[in-house]
Amino acid sequence: QVQLVESGGGSVQAGGSLNLTCAVSGLTYRKYCMAWFRQTPGKESEGVAAISPGGSTTYYADSMKGRFTISRDNSKNTLYLEMNSLKSEDTAMYYCAADQTGCPVPWTRRNDYNYWGRGTQVAVSS
Repeated sequence: QVQLVESGGGSVQAGGSLNLTCAVSGLTYRKYCMAWFRQTPGKESEGVAAISPGGSTTYYADSMKGRFTISRDNSKNTLYLEMNSLKSEDTAMYYCAADQTGCPVPWTRRNDYNYWGRGTQVAVSS
């Protein structure tokens, strides 16, 4: 059974930082492209960042570049998202996702991701 379990969300003031973690089990993690998406009620899901199976290539949404860092530890089957300089508009539910065929083009194509976690809530107050 494949499981993706996010953690690390919470409430923080604008300008603060949070570190999200996605623990993955039930699949050959090192072969999967991994990504973070986020969603706010009433809005479409938005790609945050993605990372290639080996970790050598990363992708970011323009609004996250320079503030967020995606990384992975294939020995621990874990995905990370370091979020700095948080803004109120970063408030959302954050989900991790896995794509067994490598990172799609563009990497934000959510329908290409085979497995999803249940999300962790991030709330940024101004």
